[in-house]
Amino acid sequence: MRPGVERSVEGGAYDGSSELELLKLRAAECIDKAAERLGALSRAIWSQPELAYEEHHAHRVLTHFFEREPPAASWAVQPHYQLPTAFRAEWEPPEARAPSAAPRPLHLGFLCEYDALPGIGHACGHNLIAEVGAAAALGVRGALEGLPRPPPPVKVIVLGTPAEEDGGGKIDLIEAGAFTNLDVVFMAHPSQENAAYLPDMAEHEVSFCHPGWSTVAQSQLTATSATGFKGFSCLSLPWSWDYSVTVKYYGKASHSAAYPWEGLNALDAAVLAYNNLSVFRQQMKPTWRVHGIIKNGGVKPNIIPSYSELIYYFRAPSMKELQVLTKKAEDCFRAAALASGCTVEIKSGAHDYYNVLPNKSLWKAYMENGRKLGIEFISEDKMLNGPSGSTDFGNVTFVVPGIHPYFHIGSNALNHTEQYTEAAGSQEAQFYTLRTAKALAMTALDVIFKPELLERIREDFKLKLQEEQFVNAVE
Repeated sequence: MRPGVERSVEGGAYDGSSELELLKLRAAECIDKAAERLGALSRAIWSQPELAYEEHHAHRVLTHFFEREPPAASWAVQPHYQLPTAFRAEWEPPEARAPSAAPRPLHLGFLCEYDALPGIGHACGHNLIAEVGAAAALGVRGALEGLPRPPPPVKVIVLGTPAEEDGGGKIDLIEAGAFTNLDVVFMAHPSQENAAYLPDMAEHEVSFCHPGWSTVAQSQLTATSATGFKGFSCLSLPWSWDYSVTVKYYGKASHSAAYPWEGLNALDAAVLAYNNLSVFRQQMKPTWRVHGIIKNGGVKPNIIPSYSELIYYFRAPSMKELQVLTKKAEDCFRAAALASGCTVEIKSGAHDYYNVLPNKSLWKAYMENGRKLGIEFISEDKMLNGPSGSTDFGNVTFVVPGIHPYFHIGSNALNHTEQYTEAAGSQEAQFYTLRTAKALAMTALDVIFKPELLERIREDFKLKLQEEQFVNAVE
């Protein structure tokens, strides 16, 4: 089929855009019909928050949702897919299930997150992320099921991805091959505004846990995509490279009043390291982020602490810059150990979070559909230069084209606050959540029935991978 020619919604010659628009309306109607079930799904996850890799209740609720979705057995569910709390649910038109010589179906993935934050529950609204992913998938399926003739070959895949807040479950799933053969992936994240894209920053995890003097590991952070490109990831600002470290200092205990000179104060080392990094902030670039806590500082005031521990996150817009930042941070940690007479242990974390690669063709299609539903988006300038954080979805965008828009939920509360937890569980959030799911479903239908859009999406993906490889390969 030549570029610019759309597939018929019934598999034959295409009569115009009106048929596709009717399909989109049908998808929205299907989501509205499932609104009560979807709201109950979200509330069940929200009411019992669970931490990374421990989302057993949320996992059970989601897998049961798809296993029981009428008609019976319409979704093929793998309940423990590669990880104990991950899952995979697949649907394809009945005609496609019979062996045939038909072309390979288009594989569209909808991602669900459902882990919570310690102490404050679903303060990042992951219950709503799970709902959006499930709802959008139901909308696409409902639209395609209503066609009088078989639709183009397509498979709708829902991936339950645990441990976004800590650990990087999507990275585990990438390494296990869960994203192999997916053509486009969709998800959406609750926020204070509507944005089709935010350039989430890269983050690298490191724990200082090796005995004696150690260097902060300079991670390879190499990604291999379906197109064969290998390279480092760079942030296009808001989301970036992300690096976390746990720093452990070992000193010597002694009585604080009777024999203080016999001790080596590990808390002093932690305080010095904290202050070293605070002083260093004056020379940090505006796009760098450093934030940390002292997790352990001793047991009693009259015992000189023999052990202390800090946890830090470092974020930068490119791997090159992250290496510079973490080297300077390493010097701060070493200096504190030297000054206090303590030793330091360093260990690198399991996963690094890449920046989210933008796919302009995809988010433009999403914005077009969202505006039809009344979504008011922030400007492109604000979108590309606003503040943000890090997500393991960034790693996904290095292996498959994807979209990760943000959506307002009816509250001005900030993420990672108790107020946002309350907002994420409110009835008001439901309208905005389902509206976003409709926009994702409509965009997925564009991908299915507009081959020229899919081609542009793939070209954008290849181009961004090449750009990232160049930016981070230059010495």
